[in-house]
Amino acid sequence: MVEQRGKKARSLPEVEELTTGSGAPVASTRTLEQAIGLRVRQQRKEAQLTVAELAAAAEISPGMLSKIENGQISPSLNTLQTLASALNVPIALLFSSFEQRRDCSFVKSGEGVIIRRRGTKVGHQYQLLGHSLGGDVVVEPYLITLSEDAVPYTAFQHDGIEFIYMLTGEVEYAHADRTYFLKPGDAILFDSAAPHGPVNLIRPPMTYLSIIIYPRS
Repeated sequence: MVEQRGKKARSLPEVEELTTGSGAPVASTRTLEQAIGLRVRQQRKEAQLTVAELAAAAEISPGMLSKIENGQISPSLNTLQTLASALNVPIALLFSSFEQRRDCSFVKSGEGVIIRRRGTKVGHQYQLLGHSLGGDVVVEPYLITLSEDAVPYTAFQHDGIEFIYMLTGEVEYAHADRTYFLKPGDAILFDSAAPHGPVNLIRPPMTYLSIIIYPRS
């Protein structure tokens, strides 16, 4: 491309790496070699084999097996096949840790599932807005509506933590031995193992976002 006379070519702006304000650590990424090595080590330990024992069964040196488990070398398909045979697993299993898919749950407006949670009381409607599809932690986001005939109830208790963000209406919300006055824009985060719930329905109808997080059993 010929540069026009009298005009300077513009350089492209540098692209900065953008991050959120969250304190969450950066998501780790594994190379294929590291993913295979991790799976080989896991399967070896499940089979209760030492490095020397598996290396002998696969007819490779202990040093090579150690490098494979640490993701330091890229083993040939033949080597992976002998390792899989020695571990008595399909070769595809050795690649299973290298899974790039990330789960995502999408719910369109008004299409959340209406459910009855354990302990649900009259006038308390729970609309599930999504669900975690895997991992060690369960996340349950609800849109909760307290109607005109809602009954105050402060004895909800469950594992994990809960986050509430008030959308409409006004309510006094109890947690343990304290109460909090919530109006639109207010938020509260608490240990949900303590008794909690709306104690005084000040200005119904009330809606708030409730996110419950607990370990997957």
